[in-house]
Amino acid sequence: MVDFVVRASDVHKRFGDRHVVRGVDFEIPAGICFGILGPNGAGKTTLMRMLLGMSPVSSGEYLLFGQPAGGSELRRRIGVVPQMDNLDPDFSVQENLFVYASFFGITRHQVAGKVDELLDFAELGARANSPVSDMSGGMRRRLMIARALVNDPDLIVLDEPTTGLDPQARHLIWQRLRALKRLGKTLMLTTHYMEEAAQLCDDLIVLDAGRILVRGAPGELIRQQVEAEVVELHGEVADTEVERLVAGLEVRSEHVGDTWFCYAADARPLLERCAATAGLSYLHRPANLEDVFLRLTGRDLRE
Repeated sequence: MVDFVVRASDVHKRFGDRHVVRGVDFEIPAGICFGILGPNGAGKTTLMRMLLGMSPVSSGEYLLFGQPAGGSELRRRIGVVPQMDNLDPDFSVQENLFVYASFFGITRHQVAGKVDELLDFAELGARANSPVSDMSGGMRRRLMIARALVNDPDLIVLDEPTTGLDPQARHLIWQRLRALKRLGKTLMLTTHYMEEAAQLCDDLIVLDAGRILVRGAPGELIRQQVEAEVVELHGEVADTEVERLVAGLEVRSEHVGDTWFCYAADARPLLERCAATAGLSYLHRPANLEDVFLRLTGRDLRE
């Protein structure tokens, strides 16, 4: 029997006349990273808030470790890395961990050794006594991950954990999250970085307007939803020129701003024509999760 850490069955959430989550179903087995992707307003944050007991379910069943989500005892089994930085600026790096542990009834003596381990895990051991205000954004995010582990949770909920970080900091956090999976932790992740989802997620859903559009592993969704190769034509390329380039080829094209996206199972014939066209700026790449996301949710800006 599969041990599901989270199970959502026909979950709905309404705020008055607004139907924000509409019949969502998914399960998260232990030991994986499960992603929730979607544009702004899709219902991602509402799903997280219901799981953490911060907002009640309107109807349906949302179970955490086999029990209704939101119970105080269940919160002890969850670690949370929120999107917004809520570290205490008045405390040092290690004091932030000690104080957070006290919220779970863990004494300073009980957690002292673990604090040292967590700071080493986050590569912050040398900054243990530094004020939080002196730390870079990447350091602060790593500290927030370390803080979420202080109660040794079984499930770690991460809301856009690397937003605003430079590539070096982002990759270091990815390494740490993969290490947590190897330790048997279950991760639940929301992110707007499609590369991040592809790097970390074993399984994911794409949510829009409160409904699940697709579910699957990143590679599986790419194979199912879009052609294997993409040729991007950059600059002011006339419609007639694109029509000439793709004529007679099995190519799906899409015009966005000053770029044409041409999708094909085999892009070689198109690439030959591109190479023979003087002054044409183009890029050839494999299809990725962002192509899937944009095809499913559209390219219109969401506020």
